[in-house]
Amino acid sequence: MCRSIKTLRPPYTEDVTQDDVRAAALQYVRKISGFRSPAPHNAEAFDRAVEAITQASEELLGSLRVRGAR
Repeated sequence: MCRSIKTLRPPYTEDVTQDDVRAAALQYVRKISGFRSPAPHNAEAFDRAVEAITQASEELLGSLRVRGAR
Protein backbone atom coordinates (compact mmCIF):
# COMPACT_ATOMS: atom_id res chain seq x y z
CA MET A 1 0.00 0.00 0.00
CA CYS A 2 1.17 3.55 -0.74
CA ARG A 3 4.32 2.51 -2.56
CA SER A 4 4.93 6.09 -3.66
CA ILE A 5 5.45 7.28 -0.08
CA LYS A 6 9.18 7.37 0.63
CA THR A 7 10.77 6.57 3.96
CA LEU A 8 11.34 9.81 5.86
CA ARG A 9 13.97 8.79 8.41
CA PRO A 10 17.72 8.28 8.45
CA PRO A 11 19.54 6.54 6.86
CA TYR A 12 17.08 6.77 3.96
CA THR A 13 17.01 10.55 4.04
CA GLU A 14 18.63 13.16 6.24
CA ASP A 15 16.83 16.36 5.32
CA VAL A 16 13.10 15.97 5.87
CA THR A 17 10.95 19.06 5.64
CA GLN A 18 7.41 19.61 6.87
CA ASP A 19 6.41 19.70 3.20
CA ASP A 20 7.84 16.17 2.76
CA VAL A 21 5.83 14.90 5.72
CA ARG A 22 2.66 16.64 4.54
CA ALA A 23 3.08 15.23 1.02
CA ALA A 24 3.34 11.71 2.47
CA ALA A 25 0.24 12.32 4.61
CA LEU A 26 -1.65 13.58 1.56
CA GLN A 27 -0.68 10.49 -0.43
CA TYR A 28 -1.86 8.28 2.43
CA VAL A 29 -5.23 10.04 2.73
CA ARG A 30 -5.70 9.88 -1.04
CA LYS A 31 -4.98 6.16 -1.02
CA ILE A 32 -7.26 5.18 1.84
CA SER A 33 -10.10 7.50 0.82
CA GLY A 34 -9.96 6.62 -2.84
CA PHE A 35 -10.13 10.31 -3.76
CA ARG A 36 -7.35 12.21 -5.50
CA SER A 37 -9.28 15.39 -4.81
CA PRO A 38 -12.36 15.28 -2.60
CA ALA A 39 -15.73 16.72 -3.52
CA PRO A 40 -16.48 20.06 -1.85
CA HIS A 41 -18.71 18.39 0.76
CA ASN A 42 -15.80 16.12 1.77
CA ALA A 43 -12.98 18.68 1.58
CA GLU A 44 -13.03 19.63 5.27
CA ALA A 45 -12.84 16.02 6.46
CA PHE A 46 -10.10 15.29 3.91
CA ASP A 47 -8.04 18.31 5.00
CA ARG A 48 -8.47 17.46 8.70
CA ALA A 49 -7.23 13.94 8.04
CA VAL A 50 -4.17 15.21 6.17
CA GLU A 51 -3.35 17.59 9.04
CA ALA A 52 -3.81 14.92 11.72
CA ILE A 53 -1.64 12.43 9.87
CA THR A 54 1.01 15.09 9.24
CA GLN A 55 1.15 15.88 12.97
CA ALA A 56 1.22 12.20 13.97
CA SER A 57 3.98 11.52 11.43
CA GLU A 58 6.09 14.43 12.66
CA GLU A 59 5.67 13.20 16.24
CA LEU A 60 6.67 9.68 15.20
CA LEU A 61 9.72 10.81 13.23
CA GLY A 62 10.80 13.06 16.09
CA SER A 63 10.57 10.19 18.57
CA LEU A 64 12.36 7.46 16.61
CA ARG A 65 15.82 6.41 17.65
CA VAL A 66 17.79 4.84 14.82
CA ARG A 67 20.41 2.30 15.82
CA GLY A 68 23.90 3.52 15.15
CA ALA A 69 22.76 7.13 14.86
CA ARG A 70 23.91 9.74 17.34
